[in-house]
Amino acid sequence: MPFASDSAPSVSDSPATPVSTVHLPPALPAHAPLAVQTRGGLVEGVHYGSVAATDAEGRLIWEAGDASALFYPRSALKPLQAVALVRAGLSVPSELLALAAASHSGAAEHRKGTLRILSLHGLDVTSLENTADLPYGVAEREAWLRSGGYADRVCQNCSGKHAAMAAVCTLNGWSVAGYLDPEHPLQRLVAATVAELTGEDPSAWTTDGCGTPLPAVSLAGMARAYGRLALAGANDDGAAHPGAEAAVARAMSAHPEMVAGEGRDVARLMRLLPGAVAKDGFEGVQLVGLPDGHAVAVKISDGGDRARMPVAVRTLKALGIAEAAPGGALSPLAESPVLGGGRPVGTFAALESAFSRA
Repeated sequence: MPFASDSAPSVSDSPATPVSTVHLPPALPAHAPLAVQTRGGLVEGVHYGSVAATDAEGRLIWEAGDASALFYPRSALKPLQAVALVRAGLSVPSELLALAAASHSGAAEHRKGTLRILSLHGLDVTSLENTADLPYGVAEREAWLRSGGYADRVCQNCSGKHAAMAAVCTLNGWSVAGYLDPEHPLQRLVAATVAELTGEDPSAWTTDGCGTPLPAVSLAGMARAYGRLALAGANDDGAAHPGAEAAVARAMSAHPEMVAGEGRDVARLMRLLPGAVAKDGFEGVQLVGLPDGHAVAVKISDGGDRARMPVAVRTLKALGIAEAAPGGALSPLAESPVLGGGRPVGTFAALESAFSRA
């Protein structure tokens, strides 16, 4: 029997044979190596991504990779959506406003908070149009399942945002049903607010996991928005009736466990940096805005969750814009030991060379 190479036609001999079945976009983002895991003195794993840092005027002051490439901010968009809701009349206690900007863990206080937002506006769980899910937090999910719980819309990590969206519809006389439609007045308001805060007019939209319209923006634009929120919160501190940006920033900073959950790194960061506004997002997204107006946006290219916070913290350190944190307080968020046989044999941390010019 002849070898296959002796009888099979080449690609040039058979024009119908496809050269490739992989369809790539016109240009891939120019990501850079940002974080590494070492074991026994060797690099075991590498995470690529991009970073943008902006100043109080929203100007890009440092980047790694490609800060201008479009990406989907996922749940990091929630604080911007919350600003739109406040502008549309949402007025709830501070902890519930923080929940409206949350990817919560699904603890009892999160579930009860979602129900409170609904009841304050004459609504119930049938008004929610998000997807059903189990609690996001591991401990919260296990406790929920042990109690006989199942996936529902209130447990899902975006339920506070969806309750607030439905509430705003009742306040404005808009239809609650269909509030996720991109042409709904609520979503048109959100789109205009995102464009204003980022300084960009999104040219591409899709649908987020919970069903909400999701724009594509740049890292620089998202950093600009977070810097604006945090700066507004600092400038309006103590005001009886703060503006929408300040109200959202102050609520998140005052109630970080409502934004995330006990033990979550985002909540820990906001506790360590008073006045900071921080939010994570699926597919390796991390945003941090500081009360002086500086901000950092991170996107990890492989979507891995473990690299986003170490890279964000290392960026803050490199730029000298996290001085409010006590010495060494951010270290546990910046790196972690890699264990072998129960003892440290390496580290997981941001790649130092990526920040040598910061």
